[in-house]
Amino acid sequence: MTATPAAEQPPAPTPDRPRDPRRWLILGVICLAQLVVILDNTILNVAVPTLTDDLGAGTADVQWIINAYVLVQAGLLLAAGAAADRYGRKKLLLTGLVLFGAGSLAAALAHSTGQLIAARAGMGVGGALLLTTTLAVAVQVFDDDERVRAIGVWAAVNALGFAAGPLVGGVLLAHFWWGSLFIVNVPVVLLGLCAVSVLVPESRVEQSHRPDLLGALLSTIAMASLVYAVVSGPDHGWSSRYVLTGAGLGVCALTGFVLWERRVQDPMLDMSFFRNRTFTGAVIGAVLITFGSGGALFLLTQQLQFVLGYGPLEAGLRTAPFALTVVLLNFTGISARLSKRLGIPGSVAVGMTLLACGLAAVALAGRVVDGYGGLLVGLVLMGVGCAFANPAMAVAVMGAIPREKAGAGAGIQGTVTEFGSGLGVAVLGAVLSARFSALVPVAAASLPAALAATDSAAERRTVTRAFGSALETGQLVGAAAVLTGGLIAATLLRRAEHTAQPETETETEAETEAEAEAGVKPVADAAVTDPA
Repeated sequence: MTATPAAEQPPAPTPDRPRDPRRWLILGVICLAQLVVILDNTILNVAVPTLTDDLGAGTADVQWIINAYVLVQAGLLLAAGAAADRYGRKKLLLTGLVLFGAGSLAAALAHSTGQLIAARAGMGVGGALLLTTTLAVAVQVFDDDERVRAIGVWAAVNALGFAAGPLVGGVLLAHFWWGSLFIVNVPVVLLGLCAVSVLVPESRVEQSHRPDLLGALLSTIAMASLVYAVVSGPDHGWSSRYVLTGAGLGVCALTGFVLWERRVQDPMLDMSFFRNRTFTGAVIGAVLITFGSGGALFLLTQQLQFVLGYGPLEAGLRTAPFALTVVLLNFTGISARLSKRLGIPGSVAVGMTLLACGLAAVALAGRVVDGYGGLLVGLVLMGVGCAFANPAMAVAVMGAIPREKAGAGAGIQGTVTEFGSGLGVAVLGAVLSARFSALVPVAAASLPAALAATDSAAERRTVTRAFGSALETGQLVGAAAVLTGGLIAATLLRRAEHTAQPETETETEAETEAEAEAGVKPVADAAVTDPA
């Protein structure tokens, strides 16, 4: 293992070294690169009816078009973070932009669901490099005084991209063909390549570790297999060979991943991190908040289009309050000021409780308030919840990991959020499919196919009501998961704070006793006896 030249290891800003005057511009550049990656997690949600008609995609096909991107990305994030620490964060950022742009172009030109799934998987490779390096660069460029604020901006852009995906997708689909959802990434990638080349400094760890390729392979197989089992359940039956094979392979790969990471010299995921309650609580919260919000947006866009009859643009516009609430609270500093008063555990508890209430309000909106009013209340509550919980959990994860492992830390943060989003789409989508199959009087893979198989207007109304009931069930399952996970995460974070405080007090008492034995007077006593 060779050491990296000192010239390629710019030190962190300190009181003795001036801050980089371009640091906020650098943050803007890396957030732009991150924004397009996050947008592609949810931008396809409003395209479900279009893909169903143009490509003949069923429910399982649509889920794989969405999940191929998320799963490949999540599986490679840990390895990408380790590679960025070793080979250079700027170099990996540029590589990620190139791969993401090429994958976007291939997706726009796809002519079948298989081609689109493959292109989305390629985009996931580039997205993994981008997500890890953007957060790692932010941690390196900013000092301790500004790092929390910088991570807060990073997390706000993360939430903005996630929430704004349906709106951007709706606008594009209203004027262009579905391939425009991907071709729009190309000019942003070209701009990012120019800006990163000029502005972002190179940084790497002096004695970094080699990427854990076997760990990356095992984690990717585990996540893909487990989600495949969940997606296949409604179509093939939960006791079918598809589900049992996928679940068995996923459990074996996950077990192998844990055992390998415990014995390998340079693990991709240091299992000792999970002994830290702050880290564990933040990871649980990050998985569950993206599980609920990702799965809910997947269901919500179908509710707006299939059940309420809105077009792609109208559906996107009606999800905008979610994104606008996140932007308003994060970029005005309101959430940061309130979060400082609440602390990280309080911010997570309040944020995820509000998110759960928003999900429940969206699910039950039709029963309580006619029209869009009930949905609007739920979307605003979801936005407030994300604005509080997302930055708090990002700060908690990065704060629990040594600074020299910024790339690996960013990989962990990205992995749990991407995996949570993909799992949310898979699980809540499976709940939707299972409930719909149980209620609908005809066998079909999607609502349009079920409606096409009906013979009368009464049957069509019955099928539509059944689909609406299935959506409600899926959204309520997501709300329950978010609320439970939020309370668990907040409890772990609170216990971690209480555990740290006695240790600090004990250290202070020990220092005082040592000073007394050495004949050093306490400051207060010295002030009293000093003649001056």
